[in-house]
Formats: sequence, structure tokens, C-alpha cells
Amino acid sequence: MSERQAIIPEGMEDVYEKIGYAPGVLVGDVLYVSGQIGRGPDMQLVEPREAQIVQAFENLKRVLEKAGGTLEDIVDLSTFHTDMRDLPLFIKVRNQYLTSYPLPAWTATGAHMLGGGPGYIIEIKAVAHLRKKGPA
Repeated sequence: MSERQAIIPEGMEDVYEKIGYAPGVLVGDVLYVSGQIGRGPDMQLVEPREAQIVQAFENLKRVLEKAGGTLEDIVDLSTFHTDMRDLPLFIKVRNQYLTSYPLPAWTATGAHMLGGGPGYIIEIKAVAHLRKKGPA
């Protein structure tokens, strides 16, 4: 049986300690990344909308890098949107971050509100198969 290891990038310790939320969990060479929102390093909502999507991808990238992976290692992507009309904007930003083919499997779901609270428009959750095992 594989051991689970919490992956907590620098600056995300508070969410782990205060809320009990692991940004990522590594089991063997598979990384499960919890939903990442457009919260900046200061733990505040990033605006405007495009910047918030960019920040969510940057947060996703930080968790992957802490585990020793990259965005290219993502095999499954789930996104939650408070307004599905933002999909073209989301896809524009996503295409700047996910550039390697084949692209991961992707499910987009509409949501009334996200865990960060009012104002958050996107949450990105992922599963990655790491090419090299172990946190950075």
C-alpha cells in the first residue's frame, strides 16, 4: 500500500493548518491536486476575471512543482465555474498553460458558489501522473 504525503507549497501552510485542506496529496507517482482558486499569495481574491483564472493556474502549477511535477503531468482536469459564460476566457487562459498534447481529460461544471466564498469565479482540480517521483 502506498503512503500518502501532503503537498503544501510555501505560502499555503495556513490553509493546511487552519482549514485542514491539503493543496495536494501524493500517492506513489499520482498527485491529487485539491481545487485551486484565484487567491493570491496574500490569500486575497485576485481581480479582474482573467487575472483570477491566471492565478488559479499559477496556484495549480505551484502544487505540481512542489511535488516534483509540471503542468504536462496532468491527466485529468476538473473545473468549476460560477458563470459558464466565462468558458471562452477560461479556455484562452488554459491554452497558455496547457500546451502539450495530448491535453488532459477535462470536465467543466457550473457551480453556484465556490469554497473561497463570494467573488471567486473558478476552481481548478487536477490529477497528475508524475514522471519523476517525489516532492521537490
